Amino acid sequence: MTSSVQLNPDIVVRFAPSPNGLLHLGHAYAAMVAHDFARARGGQFLLRIEDIDSDRTRPEFVTAILDDLRWLGLNWDKQVIFQSERLDSYALAADRLKEMGLLYPCFCTRSDMRKLQEYDPQPEGPDGPIYAGTCRHLDPDLARKRAATEPHGWRIDVAKAIAITGPLKWTDERHGAQLSHPERLGDVILVPKDTPVAYHLAVTLDDTRDGITHVVRGDDLFASTYIHRLLQALLDLPTPVYFHHPLLLDEKGEKLAKSRGSASLSVLRLAGHSGHRLLQDFRQGIFPVGISLS
Repeated sequence: MTSSVQLNPDIVVRFAPSPNGLLHLGHAYAAMVAHDFARARGGQFLLRIEDIDSDRTRPEFVTAILDDLRWLGLNWDKQVIFQSERLDSYALAADRLKEMGLLYPCFCTRSDMRKLQEYDPQPEGPDGPIYAGTCRHLDPDLARKRAATEPHGWRIDVAKAIAITGPLKWTDERHGAQLSHPERLGDVILVPKDTPVAYHLAVTLDDTRDGITHVVRGDDLFASTYIHRLLQALLDLPTPVYFHHPLLLDEKGEKLAKSRGSASLSVLRLAGHSGHRLLQDFRQGIFPVGISLS
């Protein structure tokens, strides 16, 4: 019996977890959607481990991710990709943006940000209060002198970047044609004080490097695409097609998260539950008690 799926190896999708904790049911659903999206089109499904944060990354979490995906019956193509092996490419991209005059050093601490929000509340963005631009207004000479001796990250001047790129569009296969609004996230950090690169820059570069044609990820990252689309335009990178899928929610209507202690897949796996059966249920719209789809 021949398969009705026409092979199309030009379609490439990825699942990219961070090994800073154990995977939970939300990860299982996200991995399944990405895997099935690729396989339904005869494409490739890649696994990328986003292990940039060395302080939180643990080898045992990497092992658990691989074991959990095998338990779920989700097989990936090619070798596992590790972001930690790509630090040079992130630094080169950041240097290019600095040369374009689009990054500025930021000396604000989390405490500074909390105090500022208390006394001068900023509008809320998708990821929290939008940065007020405190360090963007520093005298350039003073900023350079401080950067030589003080810890700092690097933020992108979104307004200046938009002035270069103009309006940008992208396509989401679930939500339709989109106009990018990076100003809704503000001047996000691209190079943090304590890690080599931030998510927004790393994922944009890696999706190009890995030949990702379709970015399949949760609706919680929908707004992040505004910044990613901006970076693609600035760095002359191709724009993939996007597919932002619904999220699994707990009994309180909140998305499942490591930080909230959502039940891990490893617990289910080691208890003898069937990962294959779990995904069969997911595909039929059947979820554990207390879990729903947004």
